[in-house]
Amino acid sequence: MAGVILFTHKYEECVDFYGQTLGLDILHRIDRVGERLTTFMLGNSYLMVETGGVEHEGKKTVESSPIKFRFNVPDVKVACDQLRSKGLKVDVFDHTWGTTAEFSDPDGNLCALRSDEGFGE
Repeated sequence: MAGVILFTHKYEECVDFYGQTLGLDILHRIDRVGERLTTFMLGNSYLMVETGGVEHEGKKTVESSPIKFRFNVPDVKVACDQLRSKGLKVDVFDHTWGTTAEFSDPDGNLCALRSDEGFGE
């Protein structure tokens, strides 16, 4: 199984964000002296959230963090309403090829939603 490791400064807040706010299922968790991580299922791969990262006020720039987590959803606007109801600031963009929405996690890492319709065409 392939995955991504995300080093975070605000570990607990990021674990809550990916688990509670985005609704990713926890695969496993380690919490012992010198080793804290939580692994979430991310489709057919995983997202491992660990300590030791660098936070950023607001969204990180592509220059400071050239990665964006993107989640395809059936209806971007419905998903945005759900995220906004949890207090998240979300910006929606309509493109000729579909709709996207952008937001950031508690450390400022870039995240986005994309409409399932038309993906991969």
